[in-house]
Amino acid sequence: MIEIDGSAGGGQILRSALSLAALSGDAVRVEHVRGDRRKPGLKHQHLACVEAAAAACDADVDGAELGSETVAFDPGRVRGGSIEVAVGTAGAVALVFETVLPLCVALDAELSVTATGGTDVAWSPTLDYYRTVRLPLARRAGWRATVDVARRGFYPKGGGEATLHVEPAATERVRFDRRGRFEGASVEAVASADLADADVADRLVDGALDALEDVGVAVDATAARSVRSPGTGASVLVRLEYEHTVAGFTALGEPGTPAEAVGADAATDALAFHQQGRTSPGRGGPASPPVVDAHAADQLVLPLARGGGRVRPTAVTDHVETNCAVARAFDRDVHLADGVLVAEHDPVDD
Repeated sequence: MIEIDGSAGGGQILRSALSLAALSGDAVRVEHVRGDRRKPGLKHQHLACVEAAAAACDADVDGAELGSETVAFDPGRVRGGSIEVAVGTAGAVALVFETVLPLCVALDAELSVTATGGTDVAWSPTLDYYRTVRLPLARRAGWRATVDVARRGFYPKGGGEATLHVEPAATERVRFDRRGRFEGASVEAVASADLADADVADRLVDGALDALEDVGVAVDATAARSVRSPGTGASVLVRLEYEHTVAGFTALGEPGTPAEAVGADAATDALAFHQQGRTSPGRGGPASPPVVDAHAADQLVLPLARGGGRVRPTAVTDHVETNCAVARAFDRDVHLADGVLVAEHDPVDD
């Protein structure tokens, strides 16, 4: 049994270990789960990830309960079908989806996972980001999946619902080491229906649009939607499309902060990414710009671990380092070389 120390890195260690265990067939024990947190152990969203992964591969699990600091996971065969999990809070459903998405390379039929919880919450990718950035990146790596959003869930009430449909796929080499030409930007925002009279969604878009156009970045498409949700909330996404990649930057509405300022915050992050490398000279010329944003970088470590390849991230975050360490525990070497995440092995099928 593979043993992993989960004391650093939060829930990311657990999610990655579950995915790689299901794919490899190796049993894994994660100890000291979230041990560096004020309240260690499994919270609702981590438990939902365990339940989803276990259902997808008929795993035997010990420690699948709230507050547990040790989880033992002995997987069976990955299979298609339908799974339903309830996070129970505003915990991010996207993180549940990210746990099962890598299983596509072992599926024999479509897998559908319906999760209830938070769709637009802090510290996690929003579902709009997941739908329009994460999944397009996955498709470029040979993975195929779509998301249907039935209902939004904003922090703190949650109550959203979405379904991830994952199709069987082959393990392919991953290459995100150059952007190619810039093909345009888009802005989309959602706000709960109770904010419609204040035009919050439109104002989020306007704030981002003004910030982008002030520096000459063309915006090809915008969308502002009022959505049903048990609670009040709003989010905005700025998406940058390039020849070989896509990147996304989000911000959440906050009480007391003008919607225009929230939109501008997302645009500021997008502009920092877009301009990085264009203004920082390196030896012999401009530095190579990052190819994927910070959220995508840690999510692409597992595809690298399976397929090999290269990914140039905007930053090497704790989550990236954590995922690389977990991959190595499963004998999949993913390492950093000259600012690029590299896995030199050929695509593998366990």
